[in-house]
Amino acid sequence: MTEFYATGIFLFVLFALLGSSVWIGLALVGVAYVGMELFTARPAGDAMITTIWTGASSWTLTALPLFIWMGEILYRTRLSEDMFRGLSPWMRWLPGGLLHTNIAGCTIFAAVSGSSAATLTTVGKMSIPELRERGYPEYMIIGTLAGAATLGLMIPPSLTLIVYGVSINESITKLFLAGVIPGLVLAGLFMAYIIAWYYIKKDQRPAPEPSMSLGQMIKESRFLIPVMILVFIVIGSMYFGWATATEAAAVGVIGALSLALAQRSLNMKTFTASLMGATRTSAMIALILMGASFLSLSMGFTGLPRALAGWIDSLDLSPIVLIAALTVFYIILGMFLDGISSVVLTMAIVEPMIRQAGIDVIWFGVFVVVVVEMAQVTPPIGFNLFVLQGMTKHEISYISRTAIPMVGLMILMVVILVIWPELATWLPENVRNTPN
Repeated sequence: MTEFYATGIFLFVLFALLGSSVWIGLALVGVAYVGMELFTARPAGDAMITTIWTGASSWTLTALPLFIWMGEILYRTRLSEDMFRGLSPWMRWLPGGLLHTNIAGCTIFAAVSGSSAATLTTVGKMSIPELRERGYPEYMIIGTLAGAATLGLMIPPSLTLIVYGVSINESITKLFLAGVIPGLVLAGLFMAYIIAWYYIKKDQRPAPEPSMSLGQMIKESRFLIPVMILVFIVIGSMYFGWATATEAAAVGVIGALSLALAQRSLNMKTFTASLMGATRTSAMIALILMGASFLSLSMGFTGLPRALAGWIDSLDLSPIVLIAALTVFYIILGMFLDGISSVVLTMAIVEPMIRQAGIDVIWFGVFVVVVVEMAQVTPPIGFNLFVLQGMTKHEISYISRTAIPMVGLMILMVVILVIWPELATWLPENVRNTPN
């Protein structure tokens, strides 16, 4: 009975603080503080200082601001523009034409960014004017971009996977490796959607692209080489066991700065803007994580996670039924919270449940990323929708409708992961000497 009483208090205080427009990180600290005062004799202030410092000083967490900074450098220099220019010649021959640059561009940029918003903004500012000029349907331009930008949450380096790994104390590198194949499969589903549109909606096809010789295509590809080298350095160093996630992030920042400097698109203004952008985003996420670690401690004193895990165990649910229930839960939660907040708010309760059910935590990390990806494109708090609204000036309702097929494909991806869990577990299990 105490556990249910504690649950009611936690939820009441949380919604009261969030409804008062308090920052999510501070709301979590407030809920945890109330829980400590009510359910334990331990001094709340003492526990808060110790827990927050321990959570904030994690060595693993240092990868987060470095990956964010790397993405900011690419976003604010000419590297992103060159990437799109080198990619376009190879997409024009596919059914659906240059719409595929939205998917391929987001996939490549996600591999050096980790941020959904940065991926969307960078690729969108290049592709939207070009695709409009060539006569592609507006709903396809916006819809494919909204969906493909969510790949920034899955394809490493993924900020959400870093937050998940820190929350459950799991290897970030293994989680990154687990996200590679599912991320590519999801990108393939998005491209298959474009191909299906091309053959079904023949009357909406734009004029064919002018032919280009193989020599011209190869010549244009030189603009893609710098970013691909950076992708290989960052992901390859982790895949081959040469570096941890944090070390790979540091190398990635140096690589991005070096490439931008070589292209003469790095100056003091872009350097300062990228550094301050990374600082603001990192501080926001760190505050949420600090609040979440304190909340986990507070909830531990109530026995709520253990009680809930025991209750789930008593229901004798199969892992598939549990996953189905969590899918619905995270989709609903994602309508009101961003992906990172959804992860840190729920892990204290969900982690014991999945361990009790025998679900692999590495696989579950990929599953969580897929379902919180939907939060980026589901109203009323779909962050990608608001970014696209600012870029295209369309009504949010119109943008939401264009993204519905992409949400359906993400749900299909969950089904695929359940049927073939090896998509997420094979790579981390078969890469030797995987560093933490």
